[in-house]
Amino acid sequence: MNLILLAPDDIAHQGLARVTDPRRLRHLREVHRAAPGDRLTLGVVGGGIGRGELLTLDEQEATFALEALDQAPPPALPVHLVLALPRPRMLARSLEHVTTLGVKRITLLHTRRVEKSYWMSPELDADKIHHHLVLGLEQARDTRLPEVTLEKGFRPFVEDRLPDLLEGRRGLLAHPGMPNDCPRGLNEETLLLVGPEGGFIPWEVEKLLAAGCEGIHLGQRILRVETAVTALLARLF
Repeated sequence: MNLILLAPDDIAHQGLARVTDPRRLRHLREVHRAAPGDRLTLGVVGGGIGRGELLTLDEQEATFALEALDQAPPPALPVHLVLALPRPRMLARSLEHVTTLGVKRITLLHTRRVEKSYWMSPELDADKIHHHLVLGLEQARDTRLPEVTLEKGFRPFVEDRLPDLLEGRRGLLAHPGMPNDCPRGLNEETLLLVGPEGGFIPWEVEKLLAAGCEGIHLGQRILRVETAVTALLARLF
């Protein structure tokens, strides 16, 4: 936790903040080994970053005297990630990783090779998703939560939503066997589509290419989804 991320409700009057949830308190005690008088990095969800002095810390709460939280969070990547819904354990890691890297728009998509049972996972509960996004923000010292949307139908997504998403964006379909190498150093708005374990089926690839996406690859190696997404984002931006 490189940033103590405060919700608006954590901030009291007169420049004071209170942290009461067990996870952050445990981290302050066991990882930071914080003590009253320490100055730590804090930020407000959706707002600025700064420093605060730890006033008190026990098992019930920590209190901080806030200084000016006027530093801007790191810039976001110019990408909307469309990710075929991974298996639940991989979903948790993927959300944290892409949030840490600066992705601010994420669409989780159903495809033929996505198990229908994945959509019933508790990891898709709003509170669970929020938890993993917060962990990613804390790691990166960021304050701006990504927007996550769920698309449970591939055809409606391609026919109804994809044309609007591609408006003003470069669409890149990452899939083994595509003709073009993954580009480097982009600074344009991009829509990046990544399939599930086993990839998109040929019909899905055909529909995505017909909609205006460019097919790209990362070479001959077949990567796990979480590895591929990280490698793609690092190379593209």
